[in-house]
Amino acid sequence: MAHLIAPSLLSADFSNLKAELDMLNQSDADWIHVDVMDGKFVPNISFGQPIIRQIRQLTTKPLDVHLMIVEPERYIQDFKNCGADLLSIHYEASIHLHRNINHIKTLGMKAGVVLNPHTNVMLLDDIIAEVDFVLLMSVNPGFGGQKFIENTFQKISKLKELILKKSGKALIEVDGGVTLQNAPSLIKHGADVLVAGNTIFSSSNPAKTISELKSLII
Repeated sequence: MAHLIAPSLLSADFSNLKAELDMLNQSDADWIHVDVMDGKFVPNISFGQPIIRQIRQLTTKPLDVHLMIVEPERYIQDFKNCGADLLSIHYEASIHLHRNINHIKTLGMKAGVVLNPHTNVMLLDDIIAEVDFVLLMSVNPGFGGQKFIENTFQKISKLKELILKKSGKALIEVDGGVTLQNAPSLIKHGADVLVAGNTIFSSSNPAKTISELKSLII
């Protein structure tokens, strides 16, 4: 499968959001990545359901909603109603992970589990065959524009081995510090989906940068 590109709206210009979404609609982007932060699970607050409803009306591309919140199970139905196509919750924030993953899938969304940089991928041994994708944080969650954590390459390789061992079909998504320079290595190690925010939206030609990320040949 060719790798996918999911621009992160956290780095977009929200004073000009419709134009940013129009650009993404016309670009080679596969998904649109939306970070939801509550100021508790991570030390930052972003946007919630009302903004996502507006985003949903302005794009036909799949919305990849990443919940960086405590008690994510309280809001699964809400984000389905807002138009999420893919919904991911943190391993570290979900006590009843299996139940919550199944709830997401029952509602017709793709279900993902997220791991912080310090969380060992082997903790997913009992759930990996149930999830549609795993999102590996390659920076500490909460803020855009952070430096990529090099240990992520090793985590991708270990996660790929676990998926194959369990005959799973989960995609590996990577979020944080993704650039044109490290993207080839991420794909080579087994990443299927690259989330890029600052690299895309700080570019003088974001659509071209998306195309360059999408067309990387390994």
